[in-house]
Amino acid sequence: MMSHCCCHFNPQPAIPPCLQLLWVLLFGFSECSKSQQGAQPQSIKIEGDITLGGLFPIHSRGPAGVPCGEVKKEKGIHRLEAMLYALDQINSDPDLLPNITLGARILDTCSRDTYALEQSLTFVQALIQKDNSDVRCSNGEPPIIPKPERVVGVIGASSSSVSIMVANVLRLFAIPQISYASTAPELSDNSRYEFFSRVVPPDSYQAQAMVDIVKAMGWNYVSTLASEGNYGESGVDAFLQISREAGGLCIAQSIKIPREPRPGEFEKIIKRLMETSNARGVIIFANEDDIKRVLQAAKKANLTGHFLFVGSDSWGAKIAPIQDQEEVAEGAVTILPKRASIDGEERISRDSQYEQEGKVQFVIDAVYAMAHALHSMHMDLCPGSMGVCEKMDPVEGRMLLQYIRSVNFNGSAGTGVMFNENGDAPGRYDIFQYQMSNVSIPGYKNIGQWTNHLRLNPEDMQWSGGDRSIPDSVCSFPCEPGERKKMVKGVPCCWHCELCDGYQYLLDEFSCDMCPFDMRPLKNRTGCRPTPIIKLEWSSPWAIIPVFLAILGILATTGVIVTFVRFNDTPIVRASGRELSYVLLTGIFLIYFITFLMIAEPSIAVCAFRRLFLGLGMCISNSAMLTKTNRIYRIFEQGKKSVTPPKFISPTSQLIITFILISAQLLGVFIWFGVIPPHTIIDYEEQKPPNPEFARGILKCDMSDLSLMLCLSYSLVLMITCTVYAIKSRGVPETFNEAKPIGFTMYTTCIIWLAFVPIFFGTAQSTEKMFIQTTTLTVSMSLSATVSLGMLYIPKVYVIIFHPEQNVQKRKRSFKAVVQAATVSTRLSQKSNDKQNGESKMEPDRSQ
Repeated sequence: MMSHCCCHFNPQPAIPPCLQLLWVLLFGFSECSKSQQGAQPQSIKIEGDITLGGLFPIHSRGPAGVPCGEVKKEKGIHRLEAMLYALDQINSDPDLLPNITLGARILDTCSRDTYALEQSLTFVQALIQKDNSDVRCSNGEPPIIPKPERVVGVIGASSSSVSIMVANVLRLFAIPQISYASTAPELSDNSRYEFFSRVVPPDSYQAQAMVDIVKAMGWNYVSTLASEGNYGESGVDAFLQISREAGGLCIAQSIKIPREPRPGEFEKIIKRLMETSNARGVIIFANEDDIKRVLQAAKKANLTGHFLFVGSDSWGAKIAPIQDQEEVAEGAVTILPKRASIDGEERISRDSQYEQEGKVQFVIDAVYAMAHALHSMHMDLCPGSMGVCEKMDPVEGRMLLQYIRSVNFNGSAGTGVMFNENGDAPGRYDIFQYQMSNVSIPGYKNIGQWTNHLRLNPEDMQWSGGDRSIPDSVCSFPCEPGERKKMVKGVPCCWHCELCDGYQYLLDEFSCDMCPFDMRPLKNRTGCRPTPIIKLEWSSPWAIIPVFLAILGILATTGVIVTFVRFNDTPIVRASGRELSYVLLTGIFLIYFITFLMIAEPSIAVCAFRRLFLGLGMCISNSAMLTKTNRIYRIFEQGKKSVTPPKFISPTSQLIITFILISAQLLGVFIWFGVIPPHTIIDYEEQKPPNPEFARGILKCDMSDLSLMLCLSYSLVLMITCTVYAIKSRGVPETFNEAKPIGFTMYTTCIIWLAFVPIFFGTAQSTEKMFIQTTTLTVSMSLSATVSLGMLYIPKVYVIIFHPEQNVQKRKRSFKAVVQAATVSTRLSQKSNDKQNGESKMEPDRSQ
């Protein structure tokens, strides 16, 4: 290739040209970097019929005050050699630009846009008109000034910021430009950069591909990191815009790396990234130097394996950014325009190991795109002409641009090279991941590709330590079943999980709702389920005790009734008032019997019988005892005034009075039946504790606490009235009547019911309310019935069965004699009490 070219670094003829090119290619421009103090730009010149310009970052950016730094072997020398290789291939191709030789003027941008702008002025020298009319040689003749070479098009530049700076100048002189690496979306603006084209897709495609990668890995919370300048900032802006349009992706931090970072700047960047440590994914649009220093800072902070980098094509598959930082970079996913390795005879160094730089293919495609455009232009303007004809001398830039935009050929990678109306190439990317574990040779592995849509192979991916599962980079993890999302204001990817409490279930992703009154939430609170229905079971401890007492009471009552029937005509039975005794024993029997109705499974019939018999048994027994005590009281009060017996003391009268009292209870019950027919209900509120797992619906009759007390209230009034009469009749000798046993019965019954009231209403808030109240009610009723049975009838049965000799007829006495005897007995009892109190005095006997 170099045998047929003339080359020099300085247009001054004093410098040996070919020696300097050899020095550049073999020893990496080391001497060039030392000779940059001169005013002339450093360049490579290759003679040809048509000259192309070239811009390459042969050197990195220099420190303050120095334009250029170290030689860049990959991004600089590799790409420079690729252009020389392409020119050599084109010039030796008989079918492409036959009989026309392409030359070149190649400049070093030193990775700095301002320096590249100064260098690029070389390309427009031939187009600047200079007035030399006043210049004369010493002999008076006009000077012979060599005409500067004319550059018809420029290949480059690499950095987007350099391309933008240079494009503004080349546009003024209508010089087309084809970049092999500049991807800033800003350069797609055809109104500002109409002469700019590129064989690499813009970052808008790259940003779309990176958004698709992030979403494919299930990430929704990432940070962005950009080098200050057009490439980094526009790349991140495109990523942010696309992610906003796509939705479901939030940016935790968007950090810019200064163009001239201060000491400790990268440590601060890592510290800022850790402020949102859940955002492990870091989208990075940065140059090689910044990438390397970010990795160094992460390693220094002992955060190896924490950050999950997704790098743009500036990272690509390069070794330089990750050299000595491989552990931190492990798992990094990078993107690079689809490429192919180009075979050739060139060697960049004497090292045996060689890995081709990623943009070499695009450099060759850019040169070939310019050559194909010139070839098509030559075919149209110079048909049949050998070499460059007059119509192409000079080459008109705007016309050449039209031919450039129309090219369509298979490039060095076998893919089509073409441009859209904005000069952009179609988006085709390879996706790589840097892997160290479980591989024989650490390096970048192809894990997918993107051509308008993503094709990713997750099974080929692995992360720090060889882990095959994709790490998380999310602000908030999915809520557990039954938990709703409480969104963080302004950050749609972040939320707090709150459990639906109480009887709530998860209505949707963001809200809870109450279950219907007859339902409770599922254990995972994703829905509702019917609340179990319960009732008081016969096997329950709350039922066993009342049933046991009721059975004993029924047996005892039956025994008393049988005894009284068997000895119906004996003096004791007759003296006790057979008629009222049977009524009273019937009431006691019903009191015991109501226990079974209260425990039985509620139904319409059971509920009707509960209403009827709940107060009826007590009403019957209390009515009978009230009639008895009232009879005794009236007899002895009448006896104090007259020897005539009071009215309505016969057995028949007593029964009528008793049934009148009972009929009031029956009338109230039947009115209740008419107003509110008996029915069953399921009470879901009574047993509804804070924990819905223990919630139960209780099958019960429609009797509220108030209606139950109203049902018993009439019987309680009768009981209180009977107690009052029992107190008034307490002075009557027990040998004459049942006043005192009835009195003791009433006192005890009142105590039982006084204890019942606080227990019954004190358990109203208990979850066992229905069971406790039912047991309390039935036991209280059984106890009151037992007291009546025990005090009024058990002694009589005892005498009848075990002492029949006492069950004999005694001498009958008249009503007057009975009353007088009772009166004397009462007075003697009163005098005895007065003596004990020390207050005894003589009083006349008024009964005489």
